[in-house]
Amino acid sequence: MKRIFLIIVLIVGALCVDAQDLYRARPDGNVDSVYLGIDLPDAFQGDSVIIGVTDWGFDYTHPTFYDTSMTRYRVLRAWDQFRTAGPSPEGFNYGTELIGQEQLLAAQCDTSNIYGHHYHGTHVAGIAAGSGAGTAYRGVAPNAELLFCSFRPDEQSAIDAFQWMYDVAQQEHKRLVINMSWGIYWMDNLVGTGIVGQKMQELSDLGVVFVTSGGNNGDVNFHLGHTFDNDTIRSRFYFPSENGSRYYWGSSISMTNSPGQPFSFCLNVRNSNLEVLAASPFFSTVSNLHEENFLVINGDTIPYIVDVIASNEASRPQVRLRTKKVTQTGWRFCLTVAAAGGDFHAWNLAELTTGVGNWGANFQRYALDTWVAGDAHYGCGAPAIVPCAITIAAHQSRYATSDTTYAGGAICDFSSCGPTIDGRDKPDISAPGYNVCSAFNSFADESLGAVETVEYNGRTYKFGKLSGTSMSSPFAAGVVALLLQANPALTPEQVKNCLIYTATHDQFTEASGMTRFGHGKVNAYRAILAALYSAGTHDFESSSNQFTVFPNPATDELFISTPNSTGRAEAVLYDLSGRMLQRTALQQGVSILNVTDYPNGCYILRITNGDFVQTEKIIKAK
Repeated sequence: MKRIFLIIVLIVGALCVDAQDLYRARPDGNVDSVYLGIDLPDAFQGDSVIIGVTDWGFDYTHPTFYDTSMTRYRVLRAWDQFRTAGPSPEGFNYGTELIGQEQLLAAQCDTSNIYGHHYHGTHVAGIAAGSGAGTAYRGVAPNAELLFCSFRPDEQSAIDAFQWMYDVAQQEHKRLVINMSWGIYWMDNLVGTGIVGQKMQELSDLGVVFVTSGGNNGDVNFHLGHTFDNDTIRSRFYFPSENGSRYYWGSSISMTNSPGQPFSFCLNVRNSNLEVLAASPFFSTVSNLHEENFLVINGDTIPYIVDVIASNEASRPQVRLRTKKVTQTGWRFCLTVAAAGGDFHAWNLAELTTGVGNWGANFQRYALDTWVAGDAHYGCGAPAIVPCAITIAAHQSRYATSDTTYAGGAICDFSSCGPTIDGRDKPDISAPGYNVCSAFNSFADESLGAVETVEYNGRTYKFGKLSGTSMSSPFAAGVVALLLQANPALTPEQVKNCLIYTATHDQFTEASGMTRFGHGKVNAYRAILAALYSAGTHDFESSSNQFTVFPNPATDELFISTPNSTGRAEAVLYDLSGRMLQRTALQQGVSILNVTDYPNGCYILRITNGDFVQTEKIIKAK
């Protein structure tokens, strides 16, 4: 059976702001150079690749989902898990599958669900693969085909969405990119090895590439951390803003501790003098628990819900404490936690009745002594923390304001910070995510401002701007679709390495570091070169006569490691015409080849050591 690969992108929320456009984002990520095919065997635009989007708010009729000539409709299928009319996809017993142009256009859009008739999925899909419908707002992979899934916000439904897209891709015999524009902090577990993470790893082992947004809480002190030593901590928490949501309920605090380290906690409400007005019992994580209860203060009730998992898949205690927001302004809502030991973490997020709140609010050190303040660290939620995922941060597109000056380029304040609580680097890389203009759902409940409108088949369609890692992640997913067209044999690890090793570094990435940008900014052109020639740091099996060459692609210097060399080893660099450019004797340890003055392109490096010969393809790229 032919192996089909998927790329799964997860985007956490979107923020409405003012202007910076997709046509600026493409040059920032060097996508236009790929379209032009500069020194490439082809001009890649996502042909023969499917991009699937799991989200909410799809307009199946939007003209951006046709090709650039407006003749070929590119949406293959949609699975609306909320639609009850049927039929369901084969192998599943809920929702409705729409197959082909006729069924999709007749349905017009997905049904009203957790966000009503939303606009988000259409905008995200347009960034990844919109044709622009004659506007400047063309997506990154405009020739790719599309799958849409309006999914229920629970773990099994997300897993089913992955599997359905994988099954369709097998039938189509094409590479698949799945774009997921969401992220939830209580889902899976807090280190990415729960059932969602396990399914992602299972599909990754089959060739699936997961790309996920990093989250939009980089400017919020919504994380609480403490290393316990038989002590107790306290912190005041604020209720997240309602953000205009009709489903707003209050606060959801997710908590965990080190493996095998239980803790106890208490919800309490205090006045301005820190006097306790009401408090819940202390709940322990030594056993599983579900409790729905309320506090009473002067006849007012404050509902709360406690869910405790004594030991999750990572052997960690896991808690979700939900508290309903009340209008009494003189009360201070506080959390008290005690433990014998362990590295404790908590996150304070919005609680919606639909279960999808993912924006945070502050923890505050309200007094001295045992009170602890919040911070913005460890800010990536699930599934952004899943190890096999490529997690995307958001930065402002950098663009020329004159021949000599530029604007933009900094990290977006909202872009969530890493690392993960088990010490892994997240996010992995950054992409444009500030004021990106793309298609809006023409059936949306909300009134949306338009940058440009298009008339098609007697209906008006809008293009407008949003900001968030919701926008940066499909940008990166589109780039991955270009990579897969260029080299369909890439493994998920190679895709990730192509993006990471070719990332752009500048004064902004150096100033903000790994926890904000990851390994740098996505560079589609350099990544394509790496994909074409399977470039990347090459680790050889242990032997006394083998060498390691890095980085690859190279910009200024190429390093050759000769750890156990014997005899006279040398390296010779050739261009593709066979012309010798440089000959270097290799020293014990690491030798350096300067390639600064060579044009961008592919070269051949031949290393000899006695009878041993090793040949490497080298990419020079700036």
